[in-house]
Amino acid sequence: MSDNYIEEPLGAPEVDASASSIAEDNVSPVMVKFPYSSETVVCLADNAEVLSIGDMVLVPSRYGKDLAKVLGPVHCPGCSEDPPPKVLRKANDQDLATYEHNLEREREAFNICREKIHAHGLEMKLVAAHYLLDEPKVLFFFTAESRVDFRSLVKDLVSVFKMRIELRQIGVRDESRVLGGVAVCGRQFCCHGITDKLKPVSIKMAKEQNLSLNSMKISGPCGRLLCCLSYEYDFYREEKALVPSEGTRVRIGGETFKAIEVNILTKKIRFAGPEGRSVEVPFSRISRGENKEWHIDYDPDAED
Repeated sequence: MSDNYIEEPLGAPEVDASASSIAEDNVSPVMVKFPYSSETVVCLADNAEVLSIGDMVLVPSRYGKDLAKVLGPVHCPGCSEDPPPKVLRKANDQDLATYEHNLEREREAFNICREKIHAHGLEMKLVAAHYLLDEPKVLFFFTAESRVDFRSLVKDLVSVFKMRIELRQIGVRDESRVLGGVAVCGRQFCCHGITDKLKPVSIKMAKEQNLSLNSMKISGPCGRLLCCLSYEYDFYREEKALVPSEGTRVRIGGETFKAIEVNILTKKIRFAGPEGRSVEVPFSRISRGENKEWHIDYDPDAED
């Protein structure tokens, strides 16, 4: 059972898809995407066969030979101990016809497997079914809160499909990547349409950006923190390092004020002073001396 029990997201290097065709070297790295899982991998393409963005190719995946879509050339393939797989060939009309036929078979296999799961009383949620293009194998992806003993289920499925069966457990974030959908922003899931590299996201990122800590507002449909919380985190952290943080006390016009709000978007800090006074100071009027003390070039009385 351990050979069929896997939970691992797949990372993706940077890709530049601005060109319309692959580079002119003998072998060039290209990014390809598997339609059934939205996973991307870097492969080596032989320029003896011209490939363009959007072409379907046959490549070796971690499950077997399968069909993938060319996204574009890769200029920063990154470092890896394992050499990238090589594009086997460009998909022909027969490959595309088989792929379309397999989509119908996958819908039927999904329903059959779901019925078998219910019959065996297993605590698992079936996510997707997939037939490999060039091998007699069907993959079933599922989620579960704990490890599941599905040996009897596999035997039952083998008797129905008469081919190799593999069940793969994935995480809830990977489920969103496989299925896709519309996020709270109104666009498709980032993990499905932009990148499958699932970076760690923490509540600290939301705090740094002064976002609501209401879990309903900063969590995606998968129940985990929004992936996009990490997009601007570095920018906010770098900008806030240049100005006083909330709680810092500074001297303004001979009086002590306390920073109560740092607004990165308006580039202003709100300070609270004595007798309920408050002032907003632009970042441009804040500097830091060699002694690391903050200097505020601002006259609150003149601004009132």
